[in-house]
Amino acid sequence: MNSAARIEAFLEMMSAERGAAENTLSSYRRDLEDASTEIEGGLAAAGAADIRAYLDDIAARGFAPTSQARKLSAIRQFFKFLYAEGLRTDDPTGTLDSPKKGRPLPKTMSEADTGRLIDRAATEAGDAGRGHSDRLAALRLHALVEVLYATGLRVSELVGLPVTVAQRDDRFFMVRGKGDKERMVPLSAKARTAMRAWLAARAGVPTFADSPFLFPAASDSGYLSRQVFARDLKGLAARAGIASAKISPHVLRHAFASHLLQNGADLRAVQQLLGHADISTTQIYTHVLEERLVRLVNDHHPLAD
Repeated sequence: MNSAARIEAFLEMMSAERGAAENTLSSYRRDLEDASTEIEGGLAAAGAADIRAYLDDIAARGFAPTSQARKLSAIRQFFKFLYAEGLRTDDPTGTLDSPKKGRPLPKTMSEADTGRLIDRAATEAGDAGRGHSDRLAALRLHALVEVLYATGLRVSELVGLPVTVAQRDDRFFMVRGKGDKERMVPLSAKARTAMRAWLAARAGVPTFADSPFLFPAASDSGYLSRQVFARDLKGLAARAGIASAKISPHVLRHAFASHLLQNGADLRAVQQLLGHADISTTQIYTHVLEERLVRLVNDHHPLAD
C-alpha cells in the first residue's frame, strides 16, 4: 500500500470511526498530501529525520508556527493510525517537538480612543431631539459601553445580566461568570450615571419593564444578542472617527485590563476582575507591565539616560 492509499485509509477511519467533519477531513488531506509530496519516498515511509527536515522546510517557506503545529498534528495522527493498524512498527513523530506558537498580544485601544468612543455614546444618549426608539437605543448603548469599560465583563456576561444586579447596590455588580462562579465588579461614577438613565428609560417600556434581563430584546434568549451589540458598537466607533475594524466588545474588555495595568493596578487584582480562573490567562497582559517597569526605571533611576 503506497502513501496515497494509506492517507485514504486514514481519512476513511477518521470519517467512519471518529465522525470527523468534512472541513476537518479536507484539512487533514491537504496537510498529509503536501507532506507526502515534499518528502522523498512519500510520507508513509518517512523517518523522524525526514519529517524534521519537512518541518524545517515549511518554516523556511514562511508558514506561521500555528500552521506548522497543525501540519505536525495531522502527521502525528496519521502515524498513530499506521502503528495501530500494524502498517508501521514505529512512530517516527514520537521524538519531534511541536513548534512554539508564541501567544499573540490582545488587540486593545488607546485611552484617548476609548475616551472618544465613550464621549460619543454619552453625547448621543443626551440628545433630546432624537425619536423615542433612537433615544432608547442610544441610552442602552451608552450604558453598555460604560459598564463594559468600567468592569471588563465578558460580552456574554454583559448582555445576559439579570436586571436584579442593578437593583441592589449601584456601586458594584455581582456577576455570575464562567464555571458558575460569582465575582464582584465595581462600577465607575460615569457607569452608574449611564445605568440609572437606562433603567429609567427601560421602566417606561412595558415589554422591557417586565423582563428579567437588564438589556431585554425580542430574541430567542430574551436579551440583547452579542451580534447586535457588536454591530452597534462598530457603528458608534465609526461615528466617533475610530476605524470600526479596530473595535469589538472583546477589544473594550482588553482595554479595561490594559489601562488598569498601565496605571498601576496589580495583575492579581485584574485577574479577579476579569474572572480568570488561572493567573496564566491574565499574563497575556504582562507586556503592559513590562512597558510600565521600563518607563518607571527610565523616569526614576538616577543613572537612566
